[in-house]
Amino acid sequence: MTIPTRSVTPVERSSRQPRTWLKLLLVLFAALAVVVPVVTTVVVGADSYLRIARDDPGRLTSVLTVVVRAVCELAALVTVGGLASAVLVGRHRPVRDAGSKRQLEVAEWFEPFVIRRAAATWAISAGLLVLLDALDSNGQPLSRLADLSAVGFSMFGGDAARAWMVACVAAIAAWVTGALAVRWVTYGVVLVVALLGSLAPVVVGQVLVGPNHDFGSDAAIYQTVAGQVLLGLLVVQALRMATGRKVRVGERRRWKLVAVALLVVMVVAEVVLLWFKLAGSSPTASATGWFELVRLASLVIVAAGLLLAMRSGRAETAPDSAPGAPGAAGAAPAGRVQGALALAVAGIGVFVAAGIAMTRIPPPQFFVPTSVSQIFFGFDLPNGPSFSTLAGQWRPNLLFAVAAVVAIAGYLLAAGKLRRRGEHWPVLRTVAWVIGWALILVVTSSGLGKYSGADFAIHMVVHMTLSMLAPIPLVLAGPLTLLLRALPTARDGRPGPYEWITAALHSRFLRALYHPLLVFVLYIGSYYALYLTGAFGTLMKFHWAHQLMNGHFLLVGCLYFGLVIGVDQTPRKLPSLAKLGYIMAAMPFHAFFGVILMSGGIIGEEFYRHLDLPWATDLAGTQQAGGGVAWAGGEVPLLIVVIVLALQWAIQDKKEARRLDRHLDTGLDDSHDAYNAMLARLAERSGAERSGAERSGKELK
Repeated sequence: MTIPTRSVTPVERSSRQPRTWLKLLLVLFAALAVVVPVVTTVVVGADSYLRIARDDPGRLTSVLTVVVRAVCELAALVTVGGLASAVLVGRHRPVRDAGSKRQLEVAEWFEPFVIRRAAATWAISAGLLVLLDALDSNGQPLSRLADLSAVGFSMFGGDAARAWMVACVAAIAAWVTGALAVRWVTYGVVLVVALLGSLAPVVVGQVLVGPNHDFGSDAAIYQTVAGQVLLGLLVVQALRMATGRKVRVGERRRWKLVAVALLVVMVVAEVVLLWFKLAGSSPTASATGWFELVRLASLVIVAAGLLLAMRSGRAETAPDSAPGAPGAAGAAPAGRVQGALALAVAGIGVFVAAGIAMTRIPPPQFFVPTSVSQIFFGFDLPNGPSFSTLAGQWRPNLLFAVAAVVAIAGYLLAAGKLRRRGEHWPVLRTVAWVIGWALILVVTSSGLGKYSGADFAIHMVVHMTLSMLAPIPLVLAGPLTLLLRALPTARDGRPGPYEWITAALHSRFLRALYHPLLVFVLYIGSYYALYLTGAFGTLMKFHWAHQLMNGHFLLVGCLYFGLVIGVDQTPRKLPSLAKLGYIMAAMPFHAFFGVILMSGGIIGEEFYRHLDLPWATDLAGTQQAGGGVAWAGGEVPLLIVVIVLALQWAIQDKKEARRLDRHLDTGLDDSHDAYNAMLARLAERSGAERSGAERSGKELK
């Protein structure tokens, strides 16, 4: 990471004057996001704590907590928006580093400026919430800050404080990026980190409680990611216009498609959250229901403003008929963009304010009778696992089901685009991609996924499939190669998705991530670190943690097999024999891990005992079965990979032989002639040396 020397380029300047009224609207948006939650907190008073059997921490603690939370969420929104603006719609300049690798740099200073200020505010407020939310959720007044032992217990005894710690770390990373980084890849990586920091308080909040919270949690994850990116982008665009700079949202057609997709995700997720939180009650029977209806209405307002802004933004890019003349072509579109952004910002203000206010009111799903299984998983498991239950009792895992549908649809669209251009794309690669995601869908949404939390053997089937079986067809499908062939290159001088992928593949970050030793440690060490350290029993209590485990194993599996048999070009390559050794080196570790499971103590015993399912009594036998799955599940896929690797070598040899034959037939390959000429020269030189030796012998005589 290098320290940038930023300067205002002509591209960044604007002839427009700053819009004071738009600045006032943004201030009103921030005030609304603070005032509405404060009023809600004052109105509900101690009742919001007593209804869920908590002590009232006092008016000062509750009001201060909600004020700091509002500031924190606003700052997080602007930080993510600044990062997304720099990555997705900002201007980039192509450069080459010392190794002549193609890279991209952020070409404007406005987004880094916004990121620095917003991230600093986010970090400070998240740090304060580590203390304030711990006191608030434990019913402790501010005076308890004098008791360090009580503060320490509150901070590390609950999930809320730990979530704000994660958010604080993400905010610090974003602040450092805005202050020091210039590379596009750095901003992209930190954007992911910032989204994770935004997710942390959400997944441990209200969506973690009640029946069907698995659906609610997954919907909240999708909505948080989509909302932080889309709404944050709109707010940053409004800040650009308020300071007299050009708005980027209408410059490219793909932005419209991405924005509409994100908005659809937010609306659908909000509907799922409305169904989940109301738990069968009427929307007008509770404050939560009213706030949810307000949020849906605010999304309609955001959609109207977004569509108007994009339509007017494209018109604004047209050249003016006479610069500075009354009635110039750009004047009316510019005014429409301002009005459209103002409408979107108003909707965002209402959406954010209602969301923060809802955190102060216990939703109806809190008061529905809940079984132990529903507390941990969101659903009941009355019957033990059998073939009929595993095959017939499907429960969609929204996180992976939606990802599978999007991934398959995107791949088919890209492959179809190549076919329409008359380019060939192997059908087997498409089949492999579909098979890989079908495996993921089956093990996460069928009875296997449903029972994976309660039965250790089934849990091992799911994780072995995600880490060792599904990645094999996924890496053989070559998705990055397909994207690079299907995506157009930049035509207007502004890098797009093609250049972004190329820059990422040549980045130092990805090269470090693909280091064979690091990938091997992540791939093998993940099992030992999760199951042999006690972390498994803790993580299995939370839906978000189970999803995180699934995603982690799928990712490290793709990294590992991508180095060995992947079709896509990775930042690092292994020699052919090294690939075989890489596979063979993993086999003993999987076998040893399986032996440990079959012969060791009960892993996660406290968690399984607390579940107290009538059909789950033989924990030792279940773990032995899981150990057998880990052993066989580790050996069989690796043997499959060895076979695939041998086939790849054979195919490569045939290609090379056909290439040489074509060269020989066309006369382009003269390697055999050169070899014969070399032998002739050697023979001539040997004959000359023998003749010289004979002449020397005669002279000596």
